[in-house]
Amino acid sequence: MSDADNHVYLLGTFHLLTSGDYPLDARVYAALDQADLVLLELPPETLEDPHLARRLERAGTLRPEARSLRQRLDAPGWEAAVALARAAGIEPARFERMEPWYAAMMLTLAEMAKAGLDPDLGMDRHLAREAVRRGKRVRGLETLEDQIDLFRGMKPSVQLAHLRDVLGRAHELRAEVAWLHGQWRQGDEDALYWGMAAAMRARDPAFYARINTQRNAAWVSRIKSILDGPEVEDALVAVGALHLVGAEGLVQQLAAAGYRVERL
Repeated sequence: MSDADNHVYLLGTFHLLTSGDYPLDARVYAALDQADLVLLELPPETLEDPHLARRLERAGTLRPEARSLRQRLDAPGWEAAVALARAAGIEPARFERMEPWYAAMMLTLAEMAKAGLDPDLGMDRHLAREAVRRGKRVRGLETLEDQIDLFRGMKPSVQLAHLRDVLGRAHELRAEVAWLHGQWRQGDEDALYWGMAAAMRARDPAFYARINTQRNAAWVSRIKSILDGPEVEDALVAVGALHLVGAEGLVQQLAAAGYRVERL
């Protein structure tokens, strides 16, 4: 994206990757070298926090007085959830005390791991390390608390609907993730839109609005301030690929706002 005097490079990431995905395309590193500022979803100090998983687990654990997942799901749903939790290495007693959003996240991450993807090899962490190593200014578009509040602030009905969606598609998730990873590697934005964004919006509209539409609106404002302001000449903004595709994505929103757009 560019205006009269500066550029913002937009890069769609995949949060879990494999060693075979590296090194990235040389154009990615060229954009990183040119950028005065690098913006990621979370800042490097959070991505590298050794207590990150524990902080998420604390936030995703139900309060003692709250109804458990066993109480919120019907008997067949709970039975299916327990089977999936055990397959993911999560004890049922621990799973039962998870917030619905966190339970859905843990089951999804487990299926991504079974598809061969590793969070330690995620593109966000890789870019954060490379940016720091190259002496770039690196910031987060959000804090961990922002992201936790994003999930925890969802209505209980939205959280539970999302968990039920994950439970209902559990047998498909691994193949779906592997397919999306392949489309991401090929840079097929249409496939990513229809297979990820549009599919999620159709299945789980309230969840999609919360994690994608609302956040994109905030990020568009931040990117506009970089393009329009005098402080930064060039920036690299790297966020999940979901946030770039479709009419609600950052690319089309910024193009509609009048900025020049070129895909590299």
